[in-house]
Formats: sequence, C-alpha cells, structure tokens
Amino acid sequence: MEPDELRPRIIDGGLHVDARGVVSFVNDFDFKGVDRFYTIRAHRPQELRGWVGHQRDHKWFFAVQGATLIAVVKPDRWDCPSSGLPVERFVLSAAMPQVLHVPPGYATGSANLGADAILMVFSSGRIEDAKVDDHRFAVGTWSITE
Repeated sequence: MEPDELRPRIIDGGLHVDARGVVSFVNDFDFKGVDRFYTIRAHRPQELRGWVGHQRDHKWFFAVQGATLIAVVKPDRWDCPSSGLPVERFVLSAAMPQVLHVPPGYATGSANLGADAILMVFSSGRIEDAKVDDHRFAVGTWSITE
C-alpha cells in the first residue's frame, strides 16, 4: 500500500451563500508546484477523454461548471500496461467544490456529466517538458465509466 501523499486524493472546499451570491472555495489547495493550467469543455455530454499518464507531473482537477467524472489508474508498465488494473473514480461538481490531486505515476480519463461541464486542470509540468512525460493510451484501455 502506498503512503497517502502518493495516492490520488480529494481536497475538500465549500460554498458561502448570502444575499449577494455564492462564493466557491477550496482553501486547502496549495498552488505551490503549479506551473500552468488549462480548461476542458467537451462538445457532447458523456464525451470520453483519456487516457493520459504522467511519471513526473502532478495534476489537480477542479470542476468550474457542471460535473465531471475523473477516472484514475496506476499503470503497471508505461509501454504496454495491463488492461485489468483497478480504476478509482471521482465525481467533481461545481455544486460541491473540491480539487482532485493526482500525483505522478497515474493515468487519468474523464467524462463530462452534462453539456455545460467545464473542468480546470492545473499541472506541475511546463508545456516544454510535457512531450517527454505524456503517456497516451487508447480510451478503451480501462473503463472510465465502469
């Protein structure tokens, strides 16, 4: 069993609602180590994305709008991984702010759970270095949605 800091984990946030509106927050998310960020918005509901793995980069996922299913697997080999590996699944929703931290050594896949879903991804890897730490696997290698 791996130590908790080497496994995917949820960082909980919250909402503050008053007469002026809603503030969404994840105060325990530390931006230390984040080099860049991007957003993902699919064209169709239930659109599958993935699998992409990293041996060096950390990834943090945050649902800006709607909800997204994030599937996470630890490849046993990076050149030709086994297809029967266990997959962990997390649902991130803008209605319940959380950040999913995926440390190096994992591959992720995702499916937006509605037409309006927008996922923000923070990465510890600079774009110039991504080419050497970007391991792509066919979307059917593991089941994203079960």
